This record gives sequence, C-alpha cells and structure tokens, in this order.
Amino acid sequence: MRTNWPLLFLLIAAAGGCAHNPPERREVRGEPAPVRGEPAPVRGEPAAVRRGDWVMLGERSVDGVRDRDVIEVGAREGRYRRIMLVVENSALELHDVVVTFGNGTRFEPNTRHVFGPQTRSRVIDLPGDARFIRSVEFRYGNLPGGGRAKMELWAQ
Repeated sequence: MRTNWPLLFLLIAAAGGCAHNPPERREVRGEPAPVRGEPAPVRGEPAAVRRGDWVMLGERSVDGVRDRDVIEVGAREGRYRRIMLVVENSALELHDVVVTFGNGTRFEPNTRHVFGPQTRSRVIDLPGDARFIRSVEFRYGNLPGGGRAKMELWAQ
C-alpha cells in the first residue's frame, strides 16, 4: 500500500491548527515564548518539527557504511506513548530498533522490515504510560541500487 505523504502530512497539519489563527505567543528578548503544552526549545537547537500531535524527534541519513545510528532524545522533549518511523529518498532494510527510556529500561519492538522510499512503519505503542525517551537506536542498511535513505523518528 502506497501512501501519498504530502497529502497525509497536510491533513495532519490541518488537524493540529490553522496557520491564520496561531496560538498566542509573546516574545522575550527576541525569542518567542513556547506555546502552551510545548517544551521550551534549548538555545542553539532547532525547534522540533510538528505535524498535528506528532513531533519529529530526529532523523538520520543511512550512508551505507555505518549500519547503526542513535537518536538522542532526552527528557526535555517530553513524554510519549507511541513512535513511528518514516523512510524517505530510498529503500531501507531495518533490522532492529531499541528504545531506551529515561529510567534506563529498554524496549525492542519487532520491527525487522524492508521499507520502500516514502513509506512509514506502523504506529509502535510504547509499554506503560507516557514515558521519557532517552534514545532510540537503529540498526539498518541501504538496499542495493538505491540512493541514500533518510530515517525520521516521530513520536506522539
């Protein structure tokens, strides 16, 4: 099943709010204040990308040399109940995903799968209540004949 990603993200973004009626913001020393319910951005780091209720926690390019990457998240990003992986640009073979929570426990969902370009994983429910994610480790590889795949980590 192929998904029309631009249309899907447009629908998700539209459900999250209207651009012509943004939430109230106030500026302090030239920096916008965080919107209610959002974590404050850390100085020098880009703000998280949001699509509706989903937040992109990070992305990595699969260079074909390294077959392991880690996205460090941390408690400042907030608590989450589920994650989703999005693959862009090229096909990718995902071997393992290891989610490490703030208290050090690990969760290894069954995610061995071959992704086509512009596809996503199923929504992966995290165990327990909403939890802080310390990091997410990926073990994967590009498939022959393709370019460099990009893996995005989204959470809700």
